[in-house]
This record gives sequence, C-alpha cells and structure tokens, in this order.
Amino acid sequence: MKTDSLFTDWRDKALQFESNINQVVIGQSATIRNVLIAIFARGHVLLEGGVGVGKTTLLRAVAQGLGGSYQRIEGTIDLMPADLIYYTYLNQEGRPCVDPGPLLKEGEQLSTFFFNEINRARPQVHSLLLRAMSEGSVSAFNREYRFPHIQVFADRNRVEREETFELPAAARDRFLMEINVNTPVDDAVLDELMFNPRFHDVDSLIAGIDRDSLKYYELNDISGLIQKTLEPSPRLRSYALDLWKASADPGQYGVKLSDVEMPSLIQAGASPRGMSYFIKAAKVRAWLNNRTVLLPEDVQAVYHVTMAHRIFLAPVYAYRKDELMPQLINGILDAVAAP
Repeated sequence: MKTDSLFTDWRDKALQFESNINQVVIGQSATIRNVLIAIFARGHVLLEGGVGVGKTTLLRAVAQGLGGSYQRIEGTIDLMPADLIYYTYLNQEGRPCVDPGPLLKEGEQLSTFFFNEINRARPQVHSLLLRAMSEGSVSAFNREYRFPHIQVFADRNRVEREETFELPAAARDRFLMEINVNTPVDDAVLDELMFNPRFHDVDSLIAGIDRDSLKYYELNDISGLIQKTLEPSPRLRSYALDLWKASADPGQYGVKLSDVEMPSLIQAGASPRGMSYFIKAAKVRAWLNNRTVLLPEDVQAVYHVTMAHRIFLAPVYAYRKDELMPQLINGILDAVAAP
C-alpha cells in the first residue's frame, strides 16, 4: 500500500475512533483529542482530575477500541513493586502458589496499563513502573518480560493529598502528556450526564465501542511512519527551539508574571527528551488535521500538555504552581514570535 493511501486509511480510522469515544465520554473533546495524539505518538499519559469526571470510563473505552489486553492497578500506600509482578495465594490444598501480576499476566498482548491514583504508591513502585515505561520490559523469575505495545495511563486525584507521594521529576518526564480532566461546564452536557440512563451504565457504554477499531499491534509502525514523513521547515525548527529555551529562561523572551521575580522563577526547564516528545505530538496533530507540513498552530496546541509538567518552579513559587503555570505557558506562547 502506498504511503498516501496508508496515511488516509489510518487517519480515517483514528478520527472514527475519536468520534466513537466522544459518544461515550461527552463534554471532554479536548481531552479525547490529546489522548488520541498520545496514542499515535506512542507516549504515556498522566491524567489529573477530580473524582467521577470520567477518567476511568475514558480509558476503558480507549482500551476497548485498541484491543489487546487491559490491566489496571490501584495505587495504595502499602503497594510494593512486587505487587506489579506477581501475587501469592493458597490453593485449595492449602499450598502456596505464585501467579503473574498485572504487568506480566497478559505478556506481549498488554496494550493498555492503567495505574489509578499513582501518587498513593511509594517511590519504589514508581521506579519499577519507569522501567516498564521507558524500556518496555521488566526482569522477573530470572528472565526478561517484554511489552512492545504497552501504553501506560496513570491518574492523580487532585482533591485528596493525604498519604500521597509526589512523582519525582524523572517519573513525570517519562509521560508524554499531563492532561487535566475537568467537570464539563455546558449545561446540556451536565443534563445528559444526570438524566440520560445511557450514561449511568458504564459497562453498556463501553460495550458499544467496536473492539479492535484501531489494532494496537500496528500502532508502532504507523507512528514511526508519521514521524518520518512529517518534516518541519527550518523556520518552524527555529521557533520550536525558542519555545524550548523559553521554558528554562522565560524572562529572556520578555515574559512577565505578576508578583514574580522572573530570574528566580524557574528551577529547571524542559528536558531534551521532553522536547522530542513535544515534536512527536505536534507531528501527530498535523497528521490528524490532514497535513504533511508542520505549522506553528500544531506546536502551540500541544505545548501546554507536553511541557507544563516538565517545567519545575523554584521552591518559593512551587506552592503557586496551579496559578502560575497556565500564565507562564500562555506568556511564552504570546512572547515567542511564530514564523
């Protein structure tokens, strides 16, 4: 199949997949588009939002459409790294047995791994998850287990902070995106969620998604083709480079925030890995919009979700992160001249 027809075929499948998800999780179109971009950029996603806003429903719908195997684990303060690898129990004869845990259970068919309330798990658990995310493998029982198609989705509950562990910088940097999932504000959407019985039965909603509408085992290949085919112009490359530099030194580009000493604001800007993820996401967005040319609007559209969790504020300003980070991102996009 020629590249053009392959692109068209996969784009049509991707947009139909997006449409199907929007029928299940309503009022979250921006979130769903970002998740779709992450799927084709083959990046992991950190979701943050309140209780009951549809995060789990969204991920179940995504897993249904991708096919493959879906595993979920709950973050708790007593969760240990070994709990991801195996679990022990007594069989009917009273003998101890060991079975594969959620990471190993499905083998190479594991495509969607959901870590609920990841910030309740200890740093030792985060470390094991990091390897699975970055290398697609873990070692156990004197052998290596590989997960060539794994995509990790994790969520943090922003309401409850007791008995939680903040993700270290290395862990956050492994996530392609951090997406805030908020309660819809449109009255018509809220009315549907409250009074339409269709949205009260999540299992029936999920069952309505065509299984394997996107074949999970083909995503790595099509993602690689997207990245090789779309090439930014020299001016676009220069623009993206300025956006990177501005993440570490926004004052150099004239960014000013109220009640902030700009030279003291940033502890660390985005990493090289983060910027490569940023460009990967921008290319997928251009592809979804039926273009083979990367435009400034593509990089601008994914800048917040790929960069905000990679910019670390100095301790004196860290407690104001929720207030300052949106202002900083918008200030950078306004200050750095687009080609």
